[in-house]
Amino acid sequence: MCGIVGYIGKSRDVRIGLSALKRLEYRGYDSWGTCVYDPERKEIFYFKRVGKIDDSIEEFEKLNLSGNPFLFHCRWATHGGVTNENAHPHFDCTKNIFLVHNGIIENYKELKEKLIKEGHKFTSETDTEVMCHLIEKYFKGNLEEAVRKMIKDIRGAYAIAIISKKDPQKIVAARFSSPLLLGINKDEFLVASDPSAILIRTRQVINLDDGEIAILKPDDFFILKEKPIQLIEWDIKEAEKGGYPHFMLKEIFEEPEAIENAIRGRLMIEEGNVKLGGLESVKEKLKKIKKIILIACGTSFYAAKIGEIMFQEYGGIDAQAEIASEFRYKKHILDEKTCAIFISQSGETADTLGVLREIKKKGVLCLGITNVVGSSQARETDAGVYTRSGPEIAVASTKAFLGQVAVLTMMTVFFGRQREMSLVMGKKIVSELSKIPNLAREILKEAQKIENLAKKYKDFKNFFFIGRKYNFPIALEGALKLKEISYLHAEGIAGGELKHGALALIDENFPTIAICPSDSVYDKMISNIQEIKARGGPVIAIATEGNEEIKKIVDDVIYIPKTLEMLTPMLAVIPLHLFAYYMAVLLGKDVDKPRNLAKSVTVE
Repeated sequence: MCGIVGYIGKSRDVRIGLSALKRLEYRGYDSWGTCVYDPERKEIFYFKRVGKIDDSIEEFEKLNLSGNPFLFHCRWATHGGVTNENAHPHFDCTKNIFLVHNGIIENYKELKEKLIKEGHKFTSETDTEVMCHLIEKYFKGNLEEAVRKMIKDIRGAYAIAIISKKDPQKIVAARFSSPLLLGINKDEFLVASDPSAILIRTRQVINLDDGEIAILKPDDFFILKEKPIQLIEWDIKEAEKGGYPHFMLKEIFEEPEAIENAIRGRLMIEEGNVKLGGLESVKEKLKKIKKIILIACGTSFYAAKIGEIMFQEYGGIDAQAEIASEFRYKKHILDEKTCAIFISQSGETADTLGVLREIKKKGVLCLGITNVVGSSQARETDAGVYTRSGPEIAVASTKAFLGQVAVLTMMTVFFGRQREMSLVMGKKIVSELSKIPNLAREILKEAQKIENLAKKYKDFKNFFFIGRKYNFPIALEGALKLKEISYLHAEGIAGGELKHGALALIDENFPTIAICPSDSVYDKMISNIQEIKARGGPVIAIATEGNEEIKKIVDDVIYIPKTLEMLTPMLAVIPLHLFAYYMAVLLGKDVDKPRNLAKSVTVE
């Protein structure tokens, strides 16, 4: 949940690392730091401070640091408070070893106690520092050999990069359950936890696998196991704001394109089917599947909940969505007729990967839906489908969620056509899905109206979001977005559950956003709205265009175009993303980097 950048090559300009690190700010962090080897003085100089980079950039620049190799890091606190001492990089007793780390070392306490007894002096409260002292203990002049021995002692998740003043012409990098990439360029090499940091210098990358160690030198690199070089499919311009005030707003306005990219080349309208190349290798196995488990966390879990209903209603197969962090600790009956679908924007979500690794041991067929080529999930699943959403920089996921729902829709057709879904129904779904990007663009044209609604409701402190069937997960998603970036209290509730307790909170100061398109549960939703209005609660409705009657019973209406019921979530969620964004801006919040959160949750 932090950011790593390392550089070795011909340049001594540390601004390369600083520029790369700033591209990782979106991940969320509370402190940052760097260490630089100065070949003339044969010393490693370091600088680390609490707060954002811009808070201490003038102080950093006055140091005029220059050298090679160098490491940069931004930290999100897990072990130890937010202090300069706890910021990365960390070092050993003699300040020979400098290390940056993402992840958690589970057995650090016992290791620390042992090292203290051996005479090591610790300067921080972190789990990371243990690794520095272990490397110091094993160091005999060769850095990678000491790192190899250290790794055998630790237990947990790590992505690490290390330099040494006594073995200076190299960066040693290693990973386990936390992402780490190498950037390969002429006359230079980089190591980073995210492709956006590498793109400032090269698009050629190698993804390290668990347990691998890479040694980068000024003119060469090697890994314990030979790895193919891949090409990042998006360029640096896609990771920039492009004139928008925030990444989140840019990404909301990219939602139609995200759906378009997900479905491009995959819809076969005349055949009433889809072509998902990533599933071809397991196509025959999927015909025998009787049950699907969809496993995810956060926003991806809400996409999974939509998928659960789609698979059951149209796919002709039993399905259930599970939160990864809960699934891991429950007993399940799994067999060769069960298929698990793992959903993660980054493909590095620790809890989701934990389930994947556990049930693969039981012989369950594992599919993946992710946005990141070469991610751990993409490599470890048996087959899968990329969402092709492009880089998503804002911590709060928006366009990637739409990509996930689009892929789940196509997978529903894929499974359904293998079973009892008719040609007519298949054609209807894929035809309507092809129209969704343009319908989404129509909604975005109403952004000003949604901003005006945010101005009207910005002084309220509590919100309910209600929905039923396909739009209950959208109620959860709308509430989550408002919580994430505006820090207001919001709850997503199934409409039918109001009378089982939640109505007790309703009064004139407690607005509800009701997602009620003209679908199979519309009349039920109207009854729920009436329950709220009878108690004086303000209601904003998300309704289907042409529904004038609803204006008579609610305070405000946001209209979305008509489509198939199963596709309404992709349209209904867009106004909610915009509403959350405008509320947060009006309240003066840091929209792209909300407090206490990080983009890629690589710890459990």
